[in-house]
Amino acid sequence: MATATHLLTPEEARADNPLEAVVVRFAGDSGDGMQLTGGQFTLSTALAGNDLATFPDFPAEIRAPQGTTFGVSAFQINFGSAAIETAGDEPDVLVAMNPAALKVNVDALKPGGLIIVDEGEFGARNLAKAGYDQNPLETDALAKWQVISLNISQLTLDAVKPFGLGNKEALRSKNMWTLGLALWMFDRDRKPIEDWLKSKFAKAPELAEANIAALNAGHAYGETAEIGGQLHQHHIAPAPAEPGLYRTVTGAEAVSIGLVAGTTLAGLPMFFGGYPITPASAILHHLSRLKEYGVTTFQAEDEIAAISSAIGASFAGSLGVTSSSGPGIALKGEAMGLAIIAELPLVIVNSQRGGPSTGLPTKTEQSDLYQAVYGRNGDAPLPVIAARSPADAFECAIEACRIATQYMTPVILLTDGYIANAAEPWKVPDMSAYQPFPVTFHTDPPAEGESVRPYARDEKLARVWIKPGTPGLTHRIGGIEKNQVTGHIDYSPANHQAMTDIRAQKVQGIAASIPEQDVTLGEPGGRLAVVGWGSTFGPIHQAVRRARRKGLDVSHIHVRHIWPLPTNLGDLLHSYDRVIVPEMNNGQFKTVLRDQYLVDAKPILKVSGQPFKIAEIEAAIEEALQ
Repeated sequence: MATATHLLTPEEARADNPLEAVVVRFAGDSGDGMQLTGGQFTLSTALAGNDLATFPDFPAEIRAPQGTTFGVSAFQINFGSAAIETAGDEPDVLVAMNPAALKVNVDALKPGGLIIVDEGEFGARNLAKAGYDQNPLETDALAKWQVISLNISQLTLDAVKPFGLGNKEALRSKNMWTLGLALWMFDRDRKPIEDWLKSKFAKAPELAEANIAALNAGHAYGETAEIGGQLHQHHIAPAPAEPGLYRTVTGAEAVSIGLVAGTTLAGLPMFFGGYPITPASAILHHLSRLKEYGVTTFQAEDEIAAISSAIGASFAGSLGVTSSSGPGIALKGEAMGLAIIAELPLVIVNSQRGGPSTGLPTKTEQSDLYQAVYGRNGDAPLPVIAARSPADAFECAIEACRIATQYMTPVILLTDGYIANAAEPWKVPDMSAYQPFPVTFHTDPPAEGESVRPYARDEKLARVWIKPGTPGLTHRIGGIEKNQVTGHIDYSPANHQAMTDIRAQKVQGIAASIPEQDVTLGEPGGRLAVVGWGSTFGPIHQAVRRARRKGLDVSHIHVRHIWPLPTNLGDLLHSYDRVIVPEMNNGQFKTVLRDQYLVDAKPILKVSGQPFKIAEIEAAIEEALQ
């Protein structure tokens, strides 16, 4: 993912511009470079000062058959001069690089929207692969949209001809030609993209120059071609924001930076044990580049080894961290129980994806909430936190580190495929404003004649943390139940009851250290509350905002701390006549709320691998209030 960094000046922050937003979707074959095109358009958009949200949507196959609908890769970006909280319901512009991309994505385009297609790819073979009996460019199938048909393939070949590339190599630059046209359409500067290309192809400067030529040719085409009224240059003014240093950040990047910040605030080195799995692998990639911040990364041979190595690091005095997605979290389950019974700090990041089993590896879902809250053998409670956006993942990672180290417990941080891959602007925070939570290791040996007490506890019920090798403090912890005083193996019924109760009380006690639940938008009490968690934040917030503009009595509550829940949440929910819970699963958080508070929460469900649309939740609000 491309990253843009921009220092917003006070003048830009105070600018009062017309509110405006545009949704653009780039779509093509997996080999057409749509994710790269979208990433670079995101970079230029961020540098222009627009607010933005992105949604990369790509297939799970490493390389699906070229030209088929199975291999379509898309990248959607919503950007504007107002606050942007979702990647947009319906694109205003669709760039389709082949018939398959058109077929998969055209129905999502809003009526009257603009389609830009590469007519050079609309030959008989590609049309058949996409399932078209007739060329839609030659029929009225696209009549409700504006269509601009360009031979982008040939225009790209013409642009890079001076560089002597073969046809196959030359056509790889057509995404840059398309990007150049998009940069012209929205009045974007090409210089950052040119600099990026020179850096990327530093060892093959002829490729850099060819791609720059294609980029410039696409831009020049927009400037000079007599295309007609459908295509014109459109300037989107910068969005108002607080002055400061901004950068684009994906959820995976934000989690990684937040983990580094959290371990720094705790005064600990970080050990990350991971195993590659979509969409969590990016966290391992990012952390491996942060060694100068005391980060050790280890790519293990499997999921069990990854979490076990992190537990070992926590036993040795580092903060152990591991990450995965649903299938890998299932494999880590027994080791999570080990961390719970040994009472060691551990952060487990679950980037949720469509399931069960392998499921939908590259699509988003929220179906691991039960797994996070309940999914271990025995009574094995642990805290669960859910990030609501890519930028929010930074704060949630710090909070996970705080809870893990202050309460000597593993913590699950839930993100999902949408948060992990999507990007948005993030104001780089002033870390001096964050309260450190330094760890104090137990170093005092017991008095003569007394034994070491590894399960001695503070007022929060957190046990002492003893580094192995500390003089006079040889001790043993592990997966077999231990005596609550001595730490020796103890199978007695009374001791197991006591230790089970203590572990549960410790986790429930965390609620005292988290903020009370606020109302994100609206009033505390009324006719309807829309309760969300995780990445449903954006569409819920926008839907509630629209409904309130219509005069509807509705409020938005978004829960970060999934377990334990905020202490005031029950009373807050009971202050509304009705409660609905939109979530990308079959009603898991709704069931938790019903269980804990006996509130008649109604589910709004979506399990399609795609995020909620604002319109879907807006319709649910109106139905609930009828």
